[in-house]
Amino acid sequence: MPTIINKIVKTLIASDFFLNLGWGLLSPVFALFILENITVGNSAKAAEVAGLSALSYWISKSFIEIPIGRFLDKTDGETDDFWFLVIGTLITALVPLGFLFSSSPWHIYFLQVIHAVGMAMSLPSWLAIFTRHIDKGKEAFEWSLESTSIGIGAGVAGGLGGMVVALFGFEVLFYLVTLLTTLTAVFLLFIRKEISKNSHRFKIPLQKPVVES
Repeated sequence: MPTIINKIVKTLIASDFFLNLGWGLLSPVFALFILENITVGNSAKAAEVAGLSALSYWISKSFIEIPIGRFLDKTDGETDDFWFLVIGTLITALVPLGFLFSSSPWHIYFLQVIHAVGMAMSLPSWLAIFTRHIDKGKEAFEWSLESTSIGIGAGVAGGLGGMVVALFGFEVLFYLVTLLTTLTAVFLLFIRKEISKNSHRFKIPLQKPVVES
């Protein structure tokens, strides 16, 4: 990326690339995992579990995300945003390991709720920090870089996910997703000091401005 982009924005884009690369590996083959390991060949039941799995994730995330966003907005500074982002990402990293031990549909639903909690913590935080630090006059360019990185990550992963399962099985795939998601959190730690320096920059002045006549 060009050096004209500030460090925080570059790091956020890089971290999001690895997050989408990791979970993009899993997306195309998750229904197959359910078919083989949860419903044991029952395709109709597998379709039902896959659908309810998506429902569990999106409904849970939708209910949790707005209260978290309101809480973050009410808290001064952005140190809280940063740690919600890191901790939420690490929570998400644990979910694929849980899939390794899943044997019933309710295991999948429960893990999807945990996944929703992690993403509900991290996504509003990521967006808030990115919005505050985007370079003035380069908003469209930097958002296009973010969108492109997501597309490349998800696209490459979509092609590789099936190959990984075919060659090494689901266990290796889940470890890879966890590794890449953890790497996302590690990337974020490189901007901890920059976030800390700016932790009080968004406080609203307590005194009203004085207008001289």
